[in-house]
Amino acid sequence: MSAIQRLLSHDLPRSRALAIALVVCLVALAFAPFLFPGSKALGAAAKMLVFILLVASYDLLLGYTGIVSFAHTMFFGIGAYGVAIASTRLAPTFGALAVGVALALAVSLLLSLVIGLFSLRVKAIFYAMITLAVAAAFQTLASQLSGITGGEDGLTFRNPAVLSPSFEPFEAPILGVTIDGKFFTYYLLFAVVVVLFLALLRIVNSPFGRVLQAIRENDFRAEAIGYRTVVYRTLSNVIGALFATLAGALLALWLRYTGPDTTLSFEIMLDILLIVVIGGMGTMYGAVVGSVLFVFAQNYLQDLLKFVGGALEGVPVAGALVSADRWLLWLGVLFVLAVYHFPSGIVGRLRAHPRSGLAAASPSRGRHQRTGEAGSAVSAGKDDVSR
Repeated sequence: MSAIQRLLSHDLPRSRALAIALVVCLVALAFAPFLFPGSKALGAAAKMLVFILLVASYDLLLGYTGIVSFAHTMFFGIGAYGVAIASTRLAPTFGALAVGVALALAVSLLLSLVIGLFSLRVKAIFYAMITLAVAAAFQTLASQLSGITGGEDGLTFRNPAVLSPSFEPFEAPILGVTIDGKFFTYYLLFAVVVVLFLALLRIVNSPFGRVLQAIRENDFRAEAIGYRTVVYRTLSNVIGALFATLAGALLALWLRYTGPDTTLSFEIMLDILLIVVIGGMGTMYGAVVGSVLFVFAQNYLQDLLKFVGGALEGVPVAGALVSADRWLLWLGVLFVLAVYHFPSGIVGRLRAHPRSGLAAASPSRGRHQRTGEAGSAVSAGKDDVSR
């Protein structure tokens, strides 16, 4: 038990239902190639992994620091384009991938630092608008620099031989699964996402993470006792950008393609916001639960409606209402219901009531509890730094 606590940075689920949900998600993603055969299922599982890392990195900004940024997809795209450009300009090798990831991280580091230093001094909506303008400008730039980025068509590239779909080291399937380059690519994504997620979990549960939470709750008090909030917000912005860059590199590695629509689209930013709200802000586990549910709904809600619509065929109103063409409408309805019944997110609700996870927490109690946690977070961070 102590080993698990250290692995999770002493941030246990604190809810039986949440622990079961996380174990189910982990097992399903770990054995997805064996449990869910087929390219669609494996593609959905890979997208879940990428979004877990991407949403967790954004929750570091929104949920833990209180920063609303619309430039997160820009860093996501930088990672994807870094891998694509390096793989097309150089040979399709692991060395080229390393160069592409390193250059993408350097660019993201520079841009996030500049945005943080020049923009985080403004408050709330003004900073959000600045990041939105920067992200829109970067998307336009990526669409127009066709000689480098491929323009609107994007870039298609080859992975190293081991990660290529044509690579098949075994002639016969193992446990009914063909072991090929896609198989190895998926488990590369799985291993990297698990390691990086645990790293983010460690960051938010460190003295640095506690100071970020204190700034979110009461930045004036944090500033008053000696913390330079601009510095901490800038560091949070940089860390979130670097992790988003790595998520973009993983997506490009899986798709073997990068384009404005796959990484820089504003729709992806909206998806990130939806997942954060559904899963629960201010908790890394919300990124896991929210990403799995959202991507699953995106990929299979239409199939479900098609099945239900076939069963209700001939019923005038009901048959048209559950048509597969209206899956976006039903996805929106499910989102509204999730926000209504889980205002603090699924993880927030389950943690508020560890045993049942069914009853809603008192708003006043939650507010006083968060205020107390903010004060203890500042004090704990101050004591840790002093020591």
